Amino acid sequence: QVQVVESGGGLVQPGGSLRLSCVVSGSGLSIGAMGWSRQAPGKNRELVAKSTSGGALITTNSVKGRFTIARDNARNTVYLQMNSLKPEDTAVYYCKVGILTMGSRYEDYWGQGTQVTVSS
Repeated sequence: QVQVVESGGGLVQPGGSLRLSCVVSGSGLSIGAMGWSRQAPGKNRELVAKSTSGGALITTNSVKGRFTIARDNARNTVYLQMNSLKPEDTAVYYCKVGILTMGSRYEDYWGQGTQVTVSS
């Protein structure tokens, strides 16, 4: 059984930093892409950053230069370092991972989300 667990959210002042972590657990996992999305109240969920299995790193324009994604394959963990946070970054942040299935295709698994609130 695959489990995806995020941590690291919280309340931070504008200009501050947070680091989110996402740990994937399960037996015999073959993990593909790992990434972060977010959903603010009243808005659609949007991709924030993604790390592909081939090593490519993708970040959405609104966070370029402020957010950095990194993964530790040995620990099945992906991180999101968020600097220079703005009130508009307030959202629930979700981790998504692609797990290779018996049918040789990747299936997406989501975590439960972690709240990030940027406010003075």
